[in-house]
Amino acid sequence: MANKKRIETVCVQGGYTPGNGEPRQIPIIQSTTFKYDTSEDMGKLFDLEASGYFYTRLQNPTNDYVAAKLCQLEGGTAAMLTSSGQAANFYSIFNVANCGDHVIASSEIYGGTFNLFAVTMKKMGIDFTFIPSDISDEDFEKAFKPNTKAVFGETIANPACTVLDIERFANMAHKHGVPLIIDNTFATPVHCRPIEWGADIVTHSTTKYIDGHGASIGGAIIDAGKFDWKKYADKFPGLCEPDDSYHGIVYADKFGKEGAFITKCTAQLMRDFGSIQSPQNAFYINLGLESLHVRMKRHAENGLAVAKFLSTHEKIDWVRYCGLENDKCYELGKKYLPDGSCGVLSFAVKGGRKEAETLMKNLKVAAIETHVADARTCCLHPANATHRQMTDAQLEAAGIPPTLIRYSCGIENAQDLIEDLAQALEKI
Repeated sequence: MANKKRIETVCVQGGYTPGNGEPRQIPIIQSTTFKYDTSEDMGKLFDLEASGYFYTRLQNPTNDYVAAKLCQLEGGTAAMLTSSGQAANFYSIFNVANCGDHVIASSEIYGGTFNLFAVTMKKMGIDFTFIPSDISDEDFEKAFKPNTKAVFGETIANPACTVLDIERFANMAHKHGVPLIIDNTFATPVHCRPIEWGADIVTHSTTKYIDGHGASIGGAIIDAGKFDWKKYADKFPGLCEPDDSYHGIVYADKFGKEGAFITKCTAQLMRDFGSIQSPQNAFYINLGLESLHVRMKRHAENGLAVAKFLSTHEKIDWVRYCGLENDKCYELGKKYLPDGSCGVLSFAVKGGRKEAETLMKNLKVAAIETHVADARTCCLHPANATHRQMTDAQLEAAGIPPTLIRYSCGIENAQDLIEDLAQALEKI
């Protein structure tokens, strides 16, 4: 156990170990480029024959320190930072699926991710089938096609607040020879480590709890290093066949299960799309990580307290929070989130949109924001904001009825949040 640090210690000290006389905090390497003595030295980097840095559009030392900490927290073998959570999810899919391929995704995923998959990536020739998280095994089987390349879901859905049965989804994905990709943004590795339940790739919008202070946009991808790409070489030619843009390198051969996915994602996708996170933003994210284990405990405590209050209020139609004993995901919550969920819950005011809007405009402590999972409490009406592009039928399929309000508990005093909601409800 001496060599395997507990998660609280990793949050504070993981990823970067300063040497004698070196900075205690990770250094911000605010440089676009790096100097080498010879062209041969540079050439080795471009041939992926040596490790190092030559252009921040691909990699930067500051980013790699933070990625290493996230990798350690999630229990992976390789990781990378991206400019946003959207970029992380795009890269995670596009790294294994090309034009003419198919992906299965939970229908309850974040609206921005749904649009990315159903609209933008569809234009790129990648087809998506969206399934409810509680789909029967029989119907789940039917969703797979010969060209299916991945299964995607969220640990805790945003904003449906359903909990994914990660182990079940992983077993089904592996049965069909494809990886399971899990967006672990809301749970964070403090409360759930999807890799331990069979997930192959984990993504994050680090903009949320990991940053935690509304200061830094970012994303991350962590590879479990367990999926055997070569076993299914015909499904994943990008990883198992020569890459002509890198002198015929075969990523699965050269970097193995542990490094092939992230190396390809960096060498190809980051090179060509350039969705790199700035070193300054990576520095901010590391500051957030240092207190993540402390903040997540308070977020979860506040979330449960507010959920319990709303669940007994006469003007509330329903509340979704897996910590409530009558919630449909309560048992899944106990399995995957035994130390607490998060600070985000969803609920509906009795009546309709008008009543929901009345509540929101009378809140004093909670601010109406597009943001979520922040130290400060905020709320949102998704049907009028993040999920505005979806039809009512799509909203219902995603578990997000038009009356749903997403409420994100910060780390303030729980009683102040409850009193704020109580006075706003009185105005209805």
